[in-house]
Amino acid sequence: MPQKKSIKTPLTDATVESLKTGDEVLITGEIYTARDAAHKRLVELIDKGEKLPFDPSGQIIYFVGPTPAKPGKVIGSAGPTTSYRMNGYSPRLIEVGLKGMIGKGEMGPEVIAKMKERKAVYFAAVGGAAALIAKSITGNELVAYEDLGAEAIRRLTVKDFPAIVALDCHGGNIFKEGVAKYEKK
Repeated sequence: MPQKKSIKTPLTDATVESLKTGDEVLITGEIYTARDAAHKRLVELIDKGEKLPFDPSGQIIYFVGPTPAKPGKVIGSAGPTTSYRMNGYSPRLIEVGLKGMIGKGEMGPEVIAKMKERKAVYFAAVGGAAALIAKSITGNELVAYEDLGAEAIRRLTVKDFPAIVALDCHGGNIFKEGVAKYEKK
């Protein structure tokens, strides 16, 4: 039966192992943003043996390109982007310590295999709720690739960021098993 859990970043193996597909989570701490253009640059750095602009160990990357903040706000709308575009890059990031990803839609089999091997988790955030999600973001700092605009890497400070465990490190897959299995009766 799915559970409601509050988790903190950075994630540990024990935290990741405790999560099961269908669990509702509230994430508090720091998470990083990156979409496909930033992922491509990160993997190029990894392949060259160069230092990344942040240490991915235990971290979560949120697949988002937030809109600019309105006056007095930390961030604009911040809804998840389609995750499959990160399939070619996520396994390499998991290899260097990434523990979590947040997006919408399913990830590919290579990512799922690497998640099981290295104890990582994929969370689904609700698409279409970008303004609501933005309310859980309390800090926003540029980390790298300012030239990418909305797709730059940012460090977000979040409090009770809502997500659902969609793919767990045990092979659970909400996309294959169906959402109905995880609904509370």
